[in-house]
Amino acid sequence: MRNTEFVESIKKYVRDTALSDTIEFIENLPGRKPRKRHVELSNWYNSLSGEDKQKIGEIMAEAVDSSLFGFLCVLDGARTIEKSDKKTTFELYAVKGGGSTRVNSEEEQPLHDIYNALTNSVDQ
Repeated sequence: MRNTEFVESIKKYVRDTALSDTIEFIENLPGRKPRKRHVELSNWYNSLSGEDKQKIGEIMAEAVDSSLFGFLCVLDGARTIEKSDKKTTFELYAVKGGGSTRVNSEEEQPLHDIYNALTNSVDQ
């Protein structure tokens, strides 16, 4: 798996699914006795206009994108998660059929740049 394929899959199967599943969950709470905070959020969300719901979706996408971008920065070594002088490096490998490929190779385009290009188009 190449770095672009990995990031595209993260966008599709993690980001996009998290957004659609969260909206579906809040619109139509599952179960017989949902948590009180979920009921409150659902009632509030369902009382919004269509335009306001769209804006909430955009805010959610910004939050998810910021989180995933930051996580990918950590994997790439562009952001640290420790206060030590010696920085930990992370190596992400895709292993399949007995072979492995480093997904976040320093010689390839950084994962966070690929993600940013997919989710933060200048025209959006």
